Amino acid sequence: MYVQQLEPVAGSLGLSALVATLPLATVLVLLGGLRLKAHLAGLIGLLTALLVAWLAFRMPLAQTLSSAAQGAAFGLFPIMWIVVNALWVYRMTVHTRHFDILRRSFGRLSDDPRIQALVVAFCFGALLEALAGFGAPVAICSVMLVALGFEPVKAAVVALVANTAPVAFGAMGTPVVTLAQVTELPLDTVASVVGRQTPLLALVVPLVLVWLVDGRRGLRETWAPALACGLAFAVAQFIASNYVSAQLADIGAALLGAAALVAVPRARRPAAEPVRAAVLTGVRSHDLDERDSRREVLRAYAPYALIVVIFSVAQIPAVKNWLAGATRTYDWPFLNVTDPAGDPVGGNVFTWPIVSTGGTLVLLAGVCTAVVLGVHARVAVREWAATVHELRFAILTVTSVLALAYVMNLSGQAATIGHFVAAAGAGLAFLSPVLGWFGVAVTGSDTSANALFGALQVSAARESGLSPELLAAANSSGGVLGKMISPQNLTIACAAVGLAAREGDLLRKVLPWSLGLLLVMCLIVVGQSTPVLEWMLP
Repeated sequence: MYVQQLEPVAGSLGLSALVATLPLATVLVLLGGLRLKAHLAGLIGLLTALLVAWLAFRMPLAQTLSSAAQGAAFGLFPIMWIVVNALWVYRMTVHTRHFDILRRSFGRLSDDPRIQALVVAFCFGALLEALAGFGAPVAICSVMLVALGFEPVKAAVVALVANTAPVAFGAMGTPVVTLAQVTELPLDTVASVVGRQTPLLALVVPLVLVWLVDGRRGLRETWAPALACGLAFAVAQFIASNYVSAQLADIGAALLGAAALVAVPRARRPAAEPVRAAVLTGVRSHDLDERDSRREVLRAYAPYALIVVIFSVAQIPAVKNWLAGATRTYDWPFLNVTDPAGDPVGGNVFTWPIVSTGGTLVLLAGVCTAVVLGVHARVAVREWAATVHELRFAILTVTSVLALAYVMNLSGQAATIGHFVAAAGAGLAFLSPVLGWFGVAVTGSDTSANALFGALQVSAARESGLSPELLAAANSSGGVLGKMISPQNLTIACAAVGLAAREGDLLRKVLPWSLGLLLVMCLIVVGQSTPVLEWMLP
Protein backbone atom coordinates (compact mmCIF):
# COMPACT_ATOMS: atom_id res chain seq x y z
CA MET A 1 0.00 0.00 0.00
CA TYR A 2 1.17 3.52 -0.84
CA VAL A 3 0.00 6.33 1.42
CA GLN A 4 0.18 9.77 -0.16
CA GLN A 5 2.37 12.29 1.66
CA LEU A 6 1.88 16.04 1.59
CA GLU A 7 5.36 17.04 2.85
CA PRO A 8 7.80 14.39 1.59
CA VAL A 9 10.65 16.83 0.80
CA ALA A 10 12.50 17.85 3.98
CA GLY A 11 9.18 17.91 5.84
CA SER A 12 8.34 21.22 4.15
CA LEU A 13 5.07 21.87 2.35
CA GLY A 14 6.63 24.72 0.36
CA LEU A 15 9.62 22.70 -0.87
CA SER A 16 7.41 19.69 -1.59
CA ALA A 17 5.03 21.85 -3.63
CA LEU A 18 7.97 23.35 -5.52
CA VAL A 19 9.26 19.89 -6.45
CA ALA A 20 5.73 18.76 -7.34
CA THR A 21 5.43 21.55 -9.91
CA LEU A 22 8.45 20.28 -11.87
CA PRO A 23 6.40 18.11 -14.29
CA LEU A 24 4.03 20.98 -15.08
CA ALA A 25 6.84 23.50 -15.35
CA THR A 26 8.68 21.16 -17.70
CA VAL A 27 5.72 20.87 -20.06
CA LEU A 28 4.98 24.60 -19.99
CA VAL A 29 8.59 25.64 -20.62
CA LEU A 30 9.11 23.10 -23.40
CA LEU A 31 5.88 24.14 -25.12
CA GLY A 32 5.67 27.86 -24.44
CA GLY A 33 9.36 28.72 -24.20
CA LEU A 34 11.26 26.29 -26.40
CA ARG A 35 8.28 25.64 -28.74
CA LEU A 36 8.92 21.91 -28.67
CA LYS A 37 6.30 19.74 -30.34
CA ALA A 38 3.43 18.95 -28.00
CA HIS A 39 3.85 15.18 -28.02
CA LEU A 40 7.55 15.44 -27.18
CA ALA A 41 6.87 17.95 -24.40
CA GLY A 42 4.18 15.65 -23.03
CA LEU A 43 6.50 12.63 -23.00
CA ILE A 44 9.32 14.54 -21.30
CA GLY A 45 6.85 15.95 -18.77
CA LEU A 46 5.60 12.42 -18.09
CA LEU A 47 9.15 11.21 -17.47
CA THR A 48 9.65 14.10 -15.04
CA ALA A 49 6.43 13.22 -13.21
CA LEU A 50 7.51 9.58 -12.91
CA LEU A 51 10.88 10.57 -11.45
CA VAL A 52 9.35 13.04 -8.98
CA ALA A 53 6.76 10.47 -7.84
CA TRP A 54 9.38 7.73 -7.41
CA LEU A 55 12.32 9.66 -6.00
CA ALA A 56 10.76 12.61 -4.15
CA PHE A 57 7.32 11.29 -3.13
CA ARG A 58 8.62 7.74 -2.59
CA MET A 59 5.86 6.04 -4.55
CA PRO A 60 6.90 2.45 -5.39
CA LEU A 61 8.15 2.22 -8.98
CA ALA A 62 5.59 -0.43 -9.96
CA GLN A 63 2.71 1.71 -8.69
CA THR A 64 4.18 4.80 -10.35
CA LEU A 65 4.31 3.06 -13.74
CA SER A 66 0.89 1.53 -13.20
CA SER A 67 -0.69 4.94 -12.50
CA ALA A 68 0.83 6.26 -15.74
CA ALA A 69 -0.56 3.28 -17.64
CA GLN A 70 -4.04 3.94 -16.27
CA GLY A 71 -3.86 7.58 -17.35
CA ALA A 72 -2.75 6.56 -20.84
CA ALA A 73 -5.58 4.03 -21.02
CA PHE A 74 -8.10 6.72 -20.12
CA GLY A 75 -6.55 8.97 -22.77
CA LEU A 76 -7.18 6.29 -25.39
CA PHE A 77 -10.60 5.29 -24.14
CA PRO A 78 -12.87 7.17 -23.94
CA ILE A 79 -11.13 10.43 -24.89
CA MET A 80 -9.39 9.73 -28.20
CA TRP A 81 -12.03 7.12 -29.02
CA ILE A 82 -14.50 10.01 -29.22
CA VAL A 83 -12.19 12.29 -31.23
CA VAL A 84 -11.19 9.64 -33.80
CA ASN A 85 -14.76 8.60 -34.56
CA ALA A 86 -16.01 12.21 -34.72
CA LEU A 87 -13.28 13.23 -37.15
CA TRP A 88 -13.98 10.06 -39.15
CA VAL A 89 -17.54 11.26 -39.75
CA TYR A 90 -16.21 14.59 -41.01
CA ARG A 91 -13.68 12.88 -43.33
CA MET A 92 -16.45 10.84 -44.95
CA THR A 93 -18.42 14.01 -45.73
CA VAL A 94 -15.30 15.48 -47.35
CA HIS A 95 -14.72 12.28 -49.34
CA THR A 96 -18.26 12.33 -50.76
CA ARG A 97 -18.11 16.13 -51.33
CA HIS A 98 -21.13 16.62 -49.09
CA PHE A 99 -19.05 18.98 -46.98
CA ASP A 100 -18.81 21.28 -50.04
CA ILE A 101 -22.59 21.14 -50.34
CA LEU A 102 -22.89 22.07 -46.68
CA ARG A 103 -20.54 25.03 -47.17
CA ARG A 104 -22.55 26.26 -50.16
CA SER A 105 -25.73 25.93 -48.12
CA PHE A 106 -24.25 28.21 -45.46
CA GLY A 107 -23.14 30.71 -48.08
CA ARG A 108 -26.68 31.02 -49.42
CA LEU A 109 -28.27 31.72 -46.03
CA SER A 110 -27.16 35.35 -46.23
CA ASP A 111 -24.82 37.48 -48.32
CA ASP A 112 -24.07 39.66 -45.28
CA PRO A 113 -20.52 38.78 -44.15
CA ARG A 114 -21.37 39.60 -40.54
CA ILE A 115 -24.17 37.04 -40.54
CA GLN A 116 -21.96 34.57 -42.40
CA ALA A 117 -19.37 34.92 -39.64
CA LEU A 118 -21.99 34.03 -37.04
CA VAL A 119 -23.35 31.09 -39.04
CA VAL A 120 -19.99 29.60 -39.99
CA ALA A 121 -17.58 30.52 -37.18
CA PHE A 122 -19.95 30.56 -34.19
CA CYS A 123 -22.75 28.10 -34.96
CA PHE A 124 -21.12 25.61 -37.32
CA GLY A 125 -17.83 26.01 -35.47
CA ALA A 126 -19.62 25.02 -32.26
CA LEU A 127 -21.03 21.96 -34.00
CA LEU A 128 -17.56 20.97 -35.18
CA GLU A 129 -16.22 21.57 -31.66
CA ALA A 130 -18.97 19.33 -30.33
CA LEU A 131 -18.07 16.53 -32.71
CA ALA A 132 -14.28 16.74 -32.91
CA GLY A 133 -12.60 19.71 -31.25
CA PHE A 134 -8.79 19.69 -31.04
CA GLY A 135 -8.33 22.48 -33.62
CA ALA A 136 -10.74 21.16 -36.25
CA PRO A 137 -13.25 24.06 -35.91
CA VAL A 138 -10.55 26.72 -36.37
CA ALA A 139 -9.07 25.02 -39.43
CA ILE A 140 -12.36 24.24 -41.16
CA CYS A 141 -14.16 27.51 -40.38
CA SER A 142 -11.16 29.61 -41.42
CA VAL A 143 -11.10 27.92 -44.81
CA MET A 144 -14.86 28.29 -45.24
CA LEU A 145 -14.75 32.02 -44.44
CA VAL A 146 -11.94 32.61 -46.93
CA ALA A 147 -13.96 30.68 -49.53
CA LEU A 148 -16.86 33.03 -48.79
CA GLY A 149 -14.61 36.01 -49.54
CA PHE A 150 -13.15 37.00 -46.16
CA GLU A 151 -9.64 38.44 -46.00
CA PRO A 152 -7.39 35.66 -44.56
CA VAL A 153 -6.31 37.46 -41.37
CA LYS A 154 -9.88 38.45 -40.55
CA ALA A 155 -11.12 34.92 -41.26
CA ALA A 156 -8.53 33.44 -38.93
CA VAL A 157 -9.21 35.95 -36.13
CA VAL A 158 -12.97 35.41 -36.33
CA ALA A 159 -12.56 31.63 -36.23
CA LEU A 160 -10.19 31.82 -33.24
CA VAL A 161 -12.41 34.11 -31.16
CA ALA A 162 -15.54 32.12 -32.01
CA ASN A 163 -13.88 28.95 -30.71
CA THR A 164 -14.51 29.79 -27.04
CA ALA A 165 -18.02 29.27 -25.66
CA PRO A 166 -18.41 25.66 -26.94
CA VAL A 167 -14.95 24.39 -25.92
CA ALA A 168 -15.79 23.13 -22.41
CA PHE A 169 -18.34 20.70 -23.87
CA GLY A 170 -16.37 19.95 -27.06
CA ALA A 171 -15.61 16.53 -28.53
CA MET A 172 -18.80 15.09 -27.04
CA GLY A 173 -18.12 16.58 -23.62
CA THR A 174 -14.55 15.24 -23.40
CA PRO A 175 -13.16 18.15 -21.29
CA VAL A 176 -15.83 17.85 -18.58
CA VAL A 177 -15.68 14.04 -18.68
CA THR A 178 -11.93 14.26 -18.09
CA LEU A 179 -12.44 16.85 -15.35
CA ALA A 180 -14.92 14.61 -13.55
CA GLN A 181 -12.58 11.64 -13.86
CA VAL A 182 -9.43 13.29 -12.49
CA THR A 183 -11.26 15.12 -9.68
CA GLU A 184 -13.52 12.18 -8.75
CA LEU A 185 -16.50 14.54 -8.80
CA PRO A 186 -19.82 13.45 -10.37
CA LEU A 187 -19.96 14.28 -14.08
CA ASP A 188 -23.49 15.66 -13.82
CA THR A 189 -22.43 18.06 -11.05
CA VAL A 190 -19.33 19.31 -12.88
CA ALA A 191 -21.22 19.75 -16.16
CA SER A 192 -24.01 21.58 -14.34
CA VAL A 193 -21.66 24.18 -12.84
CA VAL A 194 -19.74 24.68 -16.11
CA GLY A 195 -23.16 25.07 -17.75
CA ARG A 196 -23.83 28.03 -15.47
CA GLN A 197 -20.61 29.81 -16.47
CA THR A 198 -19.82 29.36 -20.18
CA PRO A 199 -23.34 30.30 -21.40
CA LEU A 200 -22.58 33.80 -20.14
CA LEU A 201 -19.70 33.90 -22.63
CA ALA A 202 -22.08 32.83 -25.39
CA LEU A 203 -24.10 36.00 -24.84
CA VAL A 204 -21.04 38.16 -25.54
CA VAL A 205 -19.03 36.31 -28.19
CA PRO A 206 -21.46 36.84 -31.16
CA LEU A 207 -21.41 40.59 -30.46
CA VAL A 208 -17.61 40.50 -30.40
CA LEU A 209 -17.60 38.68 -33.75
CA VAL A 210 -19.71 41.25 -35.59
CA TRP A 211 -17.46 43.94 -34.11
CA LEU A 212 -14.39 42.10 -35.44
CA VAL A 213 -15.95 41.76 -38.88
CA ASP A 214 -17.28 45.30 -39.32
CA GLY A 215 -16.45 47.41 -36.27
CA ARG A 216 -18.97 49.81 -34.80
CA ARG A 217 -21.17 49.70 -37.87
CA GLY A 218 -21.39 45.93 -37.63
CA LEU A 219 -22.44 46.09 -34.01
CA ARG A 220 -24.96 48.86 -34.68
CA GLU A 221 -26.59 47.14 -37.66
CA THR A 222 -26.49 43.46 -36.64
CA TRP A 223 -26.69 43.48 -32.84
CA ALA A 224 -30.20 42.00 -32.91
CA PRO A 225 -29.38 38.78 -34.81
CA ALA A 226 -26.10 38.48 -32.90
CA LEU A 227 -27.85 38.77 -29.56
CA ALA A 228 -30.62 36.38 -30.61
CA CYS A 229 -27.99 33.84 -31.69
CA GLY A 230 -26.02 34.17 -28.46
CA LEU A 231 -29.09 34.03 -26.23
CA ALA A 232 -30.45 30.91 -27.93
CA PHE A 233 -27.02 29.26 -27.76
CA ALA A 234 -26.67 30.12 -24.06
CA VAL A 235 -30.14 28.84 -23.13
CA ALA A 236 -29.65 25.58 -25.02
CA GLN A 237 -26.20 24.99 -23.52
CA PHE A 238 -27.51 25.66 -20.02
CA ILE A 239 -30.52 23.35 -20.39
CA ALA A 240 -28.59 20.51 -22.03
CA SER A 241 -25.67 20.58 -19.59
CA ASN A 242 -27.93 20.76 -16.53
CA TYR A 243 -30.92 18.62 -17.45
CA VAL A 244 -30.15 16.51 -20.55
CA SER A 245 -26.56 15.48 -21.31
CA ALA A 246 -23.16 17.16 -21.30
CA GLN A 247 -22.38 15.35 -24.56
CA LEU A 248 -25.30 17.05 -26.30
CA ALA A 249 -24.76 20.55 -24.88
CA ASP A 250 -22.87 22.02 -27.83
CA ILE A 251 -24.85 20.19 -30.49
CA GLY A 252 -28.15 21.52 -29.19
CA ALA A 253 -26.68 24.99 -28.62
CA ALA A 254 -25.22 25.20 -32.13
CA LEU A 255 -28.46 24.13 -33.80
CA LEU A 256 -30.72 26.35 -31.71
CA GLY A 257 -28.33 29.30 -32.10
CA ALA A 258 -28.38 28.92 -35.89
CA ALA A 259 -32.17 28.60 -35.94
CA ALA A 260 -32.58 31.74 -33.85
CA LEU A 261 -30.14 33.62 -36.06
CA VAL A 262 -31.90 32.90 -39.34
CA ALA A 263 -35.29 33.55 -37.72
CA VAL A 264 -34.41 37.23 -37.16
CA PRO A 265 -35.69 39.15 -40.24
CA ARG A 266 -32.66 41.45 -40.27
CA ALA A 267 -30.35 38.45 -40.74
CA ARG A 268 -31.94 37.57 -44.11
CA ARG A 269 -31.76 41.06 -45.61
CA PRO A 270 -29.08 41.70 -48.24
CA ALA A 271 -26.07 43.55 -46.88
CA ALA A 272 -25.33 47.01 -48.19
CA GLU A 273 -22.63 47.08 -50.86
CA PRO A 274 -20.25 49.26 -48.77
CA VAL A 275 -20.35 46.60 -46.06
CA ARG A 276 -19.44 43.80 -48.44
CA ALA A 277 -16.74 45.88 -50.04
CA ALA A 278 -15.20 46.79 -46.66
CA VAL A 279 -15.25 43.26 -45.27
CA LEU A 280 -14.71 40.95 -48.21
CA THR A 281 -11.78 40.64 -50.57
CA GLY A 282 -14.08 40.40 -53.55
CA VAL A 283 -12.80 36.90 -54.33
CA ARG A 284 -15.56 34.39 -53.75
CA SER A 285 -15.51 30.69 -54.46
CA HIS A 286 -16.95 30.03 -57.93
CA ASP A 287 -18.78 26.92 -56.78
CA LEU A 288 -21.08 29.05 -54.58
CA ASP A 289 -23.15 29.56 -57.74
CA GLU A 290 -23.67 25.82 -58.17
CA ARG A 291 -27.18 24.59 -57.42
CA ASP A 292 -27.55 21.55 -55.19
CA SER A 293 -30.64 19.38 -55.14
CA ARG A 294 -32.74 19.34 -52.00
CA ARG A 295 -31.95 15.63 -51.61
CA GLU A 296 -28.18 16.23 -51.58
CA VAL A 297 -28.50 19.13 -49.15
CA LEU A 298 -30.45 16.91 -46.78
CA ARG A 299 -27.79 14.21 -47.11
CA ALA A 300 -25.12 16.82 -46.28
CA TYR A 301 -26.89 17.63 -43.02
CA ALA A 302 -27.69 13.97 -42.28
CA PRO A 303 -24.48 13.03 -40.37
CA TYR A 304 -25.06 15.72 -37.77
CA ALA A 305 -28.76 14.89 -37.51
CA LEU A 306 -27.86 11.22 -36.97
CA ILE A 307 -25.50 12.09 -34.12
CA VAL A 308 -28.18 14.21 -32.43
CA VAL A 309 -30.79 11.45 -32.79
CA ILE A 310 -28.50 8.66 -31.56
CA PHE A 311 -27.30 10.62 -28.54
CA SER A 312 -30.86 11.68 -27.74
CA VAL A 313 -32.12 8.11 -27.85
CA ALA A 314 -29.19 7.04 -25.65
CA GLN A 315 -30.46 9.40 -22.94
CA ILE A 316 -33.86 7.68 -22.66
CA PRO A 317 -33.75 6.07 -19.18
CA ALA A 318 -34.52 2.52 -20.38
CA VAL A 319 -31.95 2.73 -23.19
CA LYS A 320 -29.39 4.43 -20.95
CA ASN A 321 -29.69 1.67 -18.35
CA TRP A 322 -29.41 -1.01 -21.03
CA LEU A 323 -26.26 0.56 -22.47
CA ALA A 324 -24.78 1.01 -19.00
CA GLY A 325 -25.19 -2.72 -18.44
CA ALA A 326 -22.16 -3.29 -20.65
CA THR A 327 -19.91 -1.17 -18.40
CA ARG A 328 -17.08 -3.12 -16.81
CA THR A 329 -15.17 -2.24 -13.64
CA TYR A 330 -11.72 -3.61 -12.88
CA ASP A 331 -9.26 -3.42 -10.02
CA TRP A 332 -6.31 -1.76 -11.72
CA PRO A 333 -3.21 -3.98 -11.34
CA PHE A 334 -0.23 -2.97 -9.17
CA LEU A 335 -2.16 -0.03 -7.71
CA ASN A 336 -3.10 0.27 -4.03
CA VAL A 337 -3.14 3.93 -3.02
CA THR A 338 -4.71 5.76 -0.08
CA ASP A 339 -4.89 9.47 0.64
CA PRO A 340 -3.13 10.96 3.71
CA ALA A 341 -6.21 10.11 5.80
CA GLY A 342 -5.92 6.43 4.84
CA ASP A 343 -8.96 6.33 2.53
CA PRO A 344 -8.57 4.43 -0.79
CA VAL A 345 -8.48 6.70 -3.86
CA GLY A 346 -10.69 6.16 -6.88
CA GLY A 347 -7.71 5.41 -9.11
CA ASN A 348 -7.46 1.90 -7.68
CA VAL A 349 -10.44 0.99 -9.86
CA PHE A 350 -10.81 1.43 -13.64
CA THR A 351 -14.27 1.79 -15.21
CA TRP A 352 -14.69 0.86 -18.88
CA PRO A 353 -18.02 2.07 -20.37
CA ILE A 354 -17.78 -0.06 -23.51
CA VAL A 355 -21.07 0.86 -25.21
CA SER A 356 -22.45 3.87 -23.36
CA THR A 357 -19.41 6.08 -23.98
CA GLY A 358 -19.74 8.91 -26.49
CA GLY A 359 -17.13 7.48 -28.87
CA THR A 360 -19.10 4.28 -29.41
CA LEU A 361 -22.28 6.25 -30.09
CA VAL A 362 -20.41 8.41 -32.60
CA LEU A 363 -19.05 5.23 -34.21
CA LEU A 364 -22.62 4.02 -34.66
CA ALA A 365 -23.55 7.40 -36.18
CA GLY A 366 -20.55 7.03 -38.49
CA VAL A 367 -21.74 3.64 -39.72
CA CYS A 368 -25.18 5.12 -40.40
CA THR A 369 -23.51 8.09 -42.14
CA ALA A 370 -21.61 5.74 -44.44
CA VAL A 371 -24.89 4.12 -45.44
CA VAL A 372 -26.72 7.43 -45.99
CA LEU A 373 -23.87 8.98 -48.00
CA GLY A 374 -23.22 5.81 -49.98
CA VAL A 375 -19.68 5.25 -48.72
CA HIS A 376 -18.46 1.72 -49.51
CA ALA A 377 -17.45 -0.30 -46.44
CA ARG A 378 -13.87 -0.60 -47.70
CA VAL A 379 -13.63 3.17 -48.18
CA ALA A 380 -15.14 3.83 -44.75
CA VAL A 381 -12.58 1.56 -43.09
CA ARG A 382 -9.78 3.23 -45.05
CA GLU A 383 -10.97 6.67 -43.95
CA TRP A 384 -11.09 5.51 -40.33
CA ALA A 385 -7.52 4.24 -40.55
CA ALA A 386 -6.48 7.52 -42.20
CA THR A 387 -8.10 9.42 -39.33
CA VAL A 388 -6.07 7.48 -36.78
CA HIS A 389 -2.91 8.19 -38.79
CA GLU A 390 -3.76 11.90 -39.01
CA LEU A 391 -4.29 12.07 -35.24
CA ARG A 392 -1.27 9.94 -34.28
CA PHE A 393 0.62 12.81 -32.66
CA ALA A 394 -2.53 14.15 -30.97
CA ILE A 395 -3.14 10.65 -29.58
CA LEU A 396 0.41 10.52 -28.24
CA THR A 397 0.06 14.00 -26.73
CA VAL A 398 -3.24 13.31 -24.99
CA THR A 399 -2.17 9.92 -23.62
CA SER A 400 1.12 11.30 -22.30
CA VAL A 401 -0.52 14.34 -20.68
CA LEU A 402 -3.18 12.19 -19.03
CA ALA A 403 -0.54 9.70 -17.88
CA LEU A 404 1.31 12.66 -16.34
CA ALA A 405 -1.90 13.87 -14.68
CA TYR A 406 -2.65 10.45 -13.18
CA VAL A 407 0.90 10.10 -11.83
CA MET A 408 0.66 13.55 -10.23
CA ASN A 409 -2.77 12.83 -8.78
CA LEU A 410 -2.10 9.34 -7.44
CA SER A 411 1.38 10.08 -6.07
CA GLY A 412 0.03 13.08 -4.14
CA GLN A 413 1.84 15.78 -6.13
CA ALA A 414 -1.41 17.53 -7.05
CA ALA A 415 -2.65 17.37 -3.46
CA THR A 416 0.60 18.91 -2.19
CA ILE A 417 0.37 21.78 -4.67
CA GLY A 418 -3.29 22.22 -3.77
CA HIS A 419 -2.56 22.49 -0.06
CA PHE A 420 0.16 25.04 -0.74
CA VAL A 421 -1.97 27.13 -3.13
CA ALA A 422 -4.84 27.03 -0.65
CA ALA A 423 -2.98 29.71 1.29
CA ALA A 424 -4.46 32.17 -1.22
CA GLY A 425 -7.77 31.68 0.58
CA ALA A 426 -10.69 33.50 -1.03
CA GLY A 427 -8.34 34.78 -3.73
CA LEU A 428 -8.44 31.30 -5.22
CA ALA A 429 -11.82 32.06 -6.73
CA PHE A 430 -10.21 34.76 -8.87
CA LEU A 431 -7.07 32.77 -9.68
CA SER A 432 -8.85 29.53 -10.54
CA PRO A 433 -9.97 30.52 -14.09
CA VAL A 434 -6.52 32.05 -14.70
CA LEU A 435 -4.89 28.69 -14.00
CA GLY A 436 -7.20 26.98 -16.51
CA TRP A 437 -6.59 29.76 -19.05
CA PHE A 438 -2.83 29.36 -18.66
CA GLY A 439 -3.06 25.58 -19.06
CA VAL A 440 -5.07 25.79 -22.29
CA ALA A 441 -2.93 28.64 -23.66
CA VAL A 442 0.11 26.38 -23.38
CA THR A 443 -1.32 22.94 -24.18
CA GLY A 444 -3.98 24.04 -26.67
CA SER A 445 -6.54 21.73 -25.07
CA ASP A 446 -9.16 22.23 -22.36
CA THR A 447 -9.04 18.46 -21.88
CA SER A 448 -5.31 18.53 -21.15
CA ALA A 449 -5.62 21.56 -18.85
CA ASN A 450 -8.38 19.84 -16.89
CA ALA A 451 -6.24 16.72 -16.60
CA LEU A 452 -3.27 18.77 -15.40
CA PHE A 453 -4.99 21.14 -12.98
CA GLY A 454 -8.38 19.61 -12.13
CA ALA A 455 -7.29 17.67 -9.06
CA LEU A 456 -5.12 20.57 -7.93
CA GLN A 457 -8.12 22.91 -8.03
CA VAL A 458 -10.22 20.52 -5.96
CA SER A 459 -7.45 20.02 -3.39
CA ALA A 460 -6.97 23.77 -3.05
CA ALA A 461 -10.73 24.37 -2.78
CA ARG A 462 -11.12 21.87 0.04
CA GLU A 463 -8.20 23.36 1.95
CA SER A 464 -9.52 26.92 1.61
CA GLY A 465 -13.16 26.12 2.31
CA LEU A 466 -14.40 26.96 -1.21
CA SER A 467 -16.65 24.75 -3.33
CA PRO A 468 -14.60 22.01 -5.10
CA GLU A 469 -17.21 21.85 -7.86
CA LEU A 470 -16.98 25.62 -8.43
CA LEU A 471 -13.19 25.73 -8.77
CA ALA A 472 -13.06 22.57 -10.87
CA ALA A 473 -15.63 24.08 -13.24
CA ALA A 474 -13.77 27.41 -13.23
CA ASN A 475 -10.66 25.61 -14.47
CA SER A 476 -12.55 24.48 -17.56
CA SER A 477 -14.54 27.68 -18.07
CA GLY A 478 -11.46 29.89 -17.76
CA GLY A 479 -9.55 27.49 -19.94
CA VAL A 480 -11.79 28.00 -22.96
CA LEU A 481 -10.55 31.59 -23.20
CA GLY A 482 -6.95 30.44 -23.58
CA LYS A 483 -7.81 28.45 -26.69
CA MET A 484 -7.59 31.42 -29.05
CA ILE A 485 -4.03 32.30 -28.00
CA SER A 486 -2.56 28.79 -27.82
CA PRO A 487 0.41 28.34 -30.20
CA GLN A 488 -1.18 25.20 -31.64
CA ASN A 489 -4.42 26.95 -32.58
CA LEU A 490 -2.59 29.97 -33.96
CA THR A 491 -0.47 27.69 -36.13
CA ILE A 492 -3.53 25.75 -37.31
CA ALA A 493 -5.30 28.99 -38.26
CA CYS A 494 -2.27 30.33 -40.14
CA ALA A 495 -1.77 27.08 -42.02
CA ALA A 496 -5.46 26.88 -42.97
CA VAL A 497 -5.58 30.31 -44.64
CA GLY A 498 -2.03 30.48 -46.00
CA LEU A 499 -0.53 32.92 -43.47
CA ALA A 500 2.87 31.31 -43.04
CA ALA A 501 4.79 32.61 -39.98
CA ARG A 502 2.05 35.17 -39.17
CA GLU A 503 1.14 33.69 -35.77
CA GLY A 504 2.44 36.82 -34.04
CA ASP A 505 0.03 39.02 -36.01
CA LEU A 506 -2.91 36.87 -35.03
CA LEU A 507 -1.80 36.75 -31.39
CA ARG A 508 -1.71 40.55 -31.16
CA LYS A 509 -5.26 40.74 -32.52
CA VAL A 510 -6.84 38.09 -30.29
CA LEU A 511 -4.89 38.54 -27.03
CA PRO A 512 -6.86 41.61 -25.84
CA TRP A 513 -10.13 39.72 -26.33
CA SER A 514 -8.76 36.68 -24.54
CA LEU A 515 -7.65 38.72 -21.53
CA GLY A 516 -10.81 40.83 -21.43
CA LEU A 517 -13.14 37.83 -21.47
CA LEU A 518 -10.93 36.06 -18.92
CA LEU A 519 -11.39 39.00 -16.53
CA VAL A 520 -15.15 38.69 -16.97
CA MET A 521 -14.99 34.96 -16.15
CA CYS A 522 -12.82 35.60 -13.08
CA LEU A 523 -15.38 38.09 -11.77
CA ILE A 524 -18.21 35.63 -12.43
CA VAL A 525 -16.45 32.90 -10.43
CA VAL A 526 -15.67 35.32 -7.60
CA GLY A 527 -19.34 36.32 -7.53
CA GLN A 528 -20.43 32.67 -7.50
CA SER A 529 -18.14 32.02 -4.53
CA THR A 530 -19.98 34.70 -2.52
CA PRO A 531 -23.66 35.36 -1.75
CA VAL A 532 -23.72 37.84 -4.65
CA LEU A 533 -24.00 35.12 -7.34
CA GLU A 534 -24.12 31.99 -5.20
CA TRP A 535 -27.77 31.57 -6.22
CA MET A 536 -26.56 30.66 -9.74
CA LEU A 537 -25.02 27.38 -8.57
CA PRO A 538 -26.99 24.12 -8.41
